[in-house]
Parts: sequence; structure tokens; C-alpha cells
Amino acid sequence: MANIQKILPANVPGEFFVDKTCIDCGTCAWLAPDTFADQNGMAYVFRQPSSEGERMRVHMSVLSCPVGAIGSRMRQGGPGAEAHLPEPIDQNVYYCGYHSAKSYGAASYLIRRPEGNILVDSPRFAKPLIKKIEDLGGIDLMFLTHKDDVADHEKFHRHFGCRRILHEADIGRETAHIEEVIRGDDVQSLSPDIRIIPVPGHTAGSCCLLWREAILFTGDHLSWDSGKKSLYASKHTCWHDWSRQIQSMKRLSGFSFEWVLPGHGARCHLPFDRMRVELAGLIDRMTTTF
Repeated sequence: MANIQKILPANVPGEFFVDKTCIDCGTCAWLAPDTFADQNGMAYVFRQPSSEGERMRVHMSVLSCPVGAIGSRMRQGGPGAEAHLPEPIDQNVYYCGYHSAKSYGAASYLIRRPEGNILVDSPRFAKPLIKKIEDLGGIDLMFLTHKDDVADHEKFHRHFGCRRILHEADIGRETAHIEEVIRGDDVQSLSPDIRIIPVPGHTAGSCCLLWREAILFTGDHLSWDSGKKSLYASKHTCWHDWSRQIQSMKRLSGFSFEWVLPGHGARCHLPFDRMRVELAGLIDRMTTTF
């Protein structure tokens, strides 16, 4: 819970604030961009919400903050905020919220499908979220994009009995008992409308998941830069091999998608043609900075 005694001085006066426990994961800034921004490696409230819609986004940020760094001087929860998570995005895909500090605040997603739901990466194992996921049909498969964002995967596995899948290059002590292992760099199909695309670079075993040739779950491989209004890949947080990440980005040029849903960073929705142009531009920038 946020502490008013640790409030950051950058916050504007008003009900909501961010305290000094913020880890700058960026969650609140893209979830409620009309209220939160970043300054000197910390989030802060630059503008208090002025509508019920904006207040709801702030309360969703309170629930989703991995370290509980967002507080309210009124000391009351957001009525109805829990009902808005998971949040529908498009084509039976939901944003889970409830980020975990174990994954440095990475986003996770639920794909709802008759054949069995898929959880992409791990949110925090929070009771309100668990109940909502149960109401949506549970979890059949947990797809882990890479080793950084596995968080509470074991708790979800035990509760839902879901199978977990991760690339062999990213399996470690905490994931040694994964049920299904992705091997090699070939594209694999989970079903006619789901493909696994290995994209080594950020980590050796990073993978994207492509849903219905439209929605790409990218882990930490690819995201949207809200400030520059362009696709983004982080060289600073490339833990494995930047040259391989460039090649992996080029690989994505062979696929069609209109959504980028990342673990860290903002998501984006662009027309297919625009997405191709943006991806080509990113590859040029990555090559220039190599």
C-alpha cells in the first residue's frame, strides 16, 4: 500500500499520488496516460483525473501496480475497478492487469477460446483475478514468452492444472518442470490460428505468439513508444544478443498483424500496412545503432 509519508514531490496536488517505492515499470503511464507520466526514473501524477472514466483507469492502475506505489488520500478503493479486469482488447483477448513485481511489472494476457483458454505470461496470483479467470473459463495452457516474465506461473499451474510452455533456451531452475518445451528456431503451430515464432535476442529463448494473423504477443521483444509514436526495441535491456534480436525482428516482417501486445511498454493497434512500415523503420533504427 502506498505511503503518504513517502510521496514523490513531482506529484501534483490532489487525491492520487505515487510514492518512492515506484520501480518505474511503466504500467500506470500506459494504463492511465492522462494521469501518470515518468520523471527521473519514477512515475508521478502530472494531472488528477477529471472524469469517471479517467478515475476508473487510475483505480485499475492501483490494482495493477506491482509494488503498490499508487495511493489515494481518500483511502478508499475504486468502486467497480476489479470488475474491469481482465479488460477486453479485441478478438477474445483480454489484458489481465495485476502485474507482478517478480516480472518487474510485466503485462499478461488471456486468450479466450472454445478449445481452452491461453494465459500469455504470468500476472500476480491475486484472488479477484483468479475468480474472474475462472468465470471466463479457466486456463488450459500458459504460454511463457521468455524467462523474465514467468512470475507466479507455478501457482497458476497448481490452481488451474494448466500446461505450461517455454523455449528450451530459457528454462532454468524455476521452470525446470515445464510441461511442454519449444525446441529450435522453427515456427510452430499450436492450432490453425495460433503460431509460435521464436525471436531470440532479448533472451536466447524469447518467443512471440501470433493469434489469428492479427494479434502478436511479443513479451519483451517489441513494444510501442508512446512518446515517439513508433515501434520500439530496447538495446539497453537486451540480455542476450542484439544482433540476433535484429534478425528476429526481420523475421516478423514475414507475418501479418495489427496488434502488438508486449510485456513491457505500451501496446499498439495499427492497420496492417502501417504496421509493416513501422516495423521496417524500427529495423532500420536497430541496424543503425548496432
